Amino acid sequence: MSLTRAVKSVDSIKNILSDPMYKDSKFLEVSDLRIAFPNSVDENEVVHGINFSVEGGGQTMALLGESGSGKSVSCLALTRLLPDGNRCRLSGSILFEGREVLEMKKSELRALRGAGIAYIFQEPSASLNPVFTVGYQIAEAVKLHRPDIDALDARVVELLELVGIRDAEKRHSAYPHELSGGMQQRVMIAMALACEPKLLVADEPTTALDVTIQAQIMDLLRELRNKLGMSIVLITHNFGIVKGFADAVAVMYQGKIVERGPVNEVLENPQHPYTRALIACIPKLGEKRDRLTTIGDEMAEEL
Repeated sequence: MSLTRAVKSVDSIKNILSDPMYKDSKFLEVSDLRIAFPNSVDENEVVHGINFSVEGGGQTMALLGESGSGKSVSCLALTRLLPDGNRCRLSGSILFEGREVLEMKKSELRALRGAGIAYIFQEPSASLNPVFTVGYQIAEAVKLHRPDIDALDARVVELLELVGIRDAEKRHSAYPHELSGGMQQRVMIAMALACEPKLLVADEPTTALDVTIQAQIMDLLRELRNKLGMSIVLITHNFGIVKGFADAVAVMYQGKIVERGPVNEVLENPQHPYTRALIACIPKLGEKRDRLTTIGDEMAEEL
């Protein structure tokens, strides 16, 4: 019964996202994006004029780099989930479906967040509210963006089933602390899908999970992308995750995109020393090393 509902839900989302308006078009285009957090001394710019685009119809672009390189803050800027006013200054252009995000009113941003662009944030245990059930938290997103849906509980169960949670009707009433880390991450994915977004931003979706669960989460994202035709921006520091999952990659270092292109081309023929260093860090089965590859003084000068 519930499986049939879930299949129908998948079909309805797929029909929306496969519309020619979104398919094979650069429905997200970021140009010369700069982000600064001013203080009493200077502008403190952390992102320095980056450019990238994502096509509709299920393309996956990986934004890759070490912690502090500016990946997450750049993606938060896509829906202006950053402090307003003088605390944060954005410049450049963020076009989503041909509309300038940096010029949107607050009401337009509320409609964009969730229904247009949805997020899976790092560490679901910190993102889920511990005092509400997971079903309540998913339903909250549905009520906000899909007021046409009356049977909220049934919709939440559909979403939990869609992301592979067993006994979905029972888990609907569970609190976050009653679920494992992998199940919490699946709940976060269900919450992101609740509003049928056109673009999903997955920010380090395998953080704090063991290797087996990491593989399950990446397989789930791949399966949902293929079923729904939903485009994805994957934020990661791991080239091992990118290979076989993403179509294109943009490598960030110190607030700049230093290299970008199709994943296979970048992996096989990296042009920038930082990209080469990241690829060298990928462990290879059977390979023995005395020391881990690091960015030493010589490479730092080249960068």
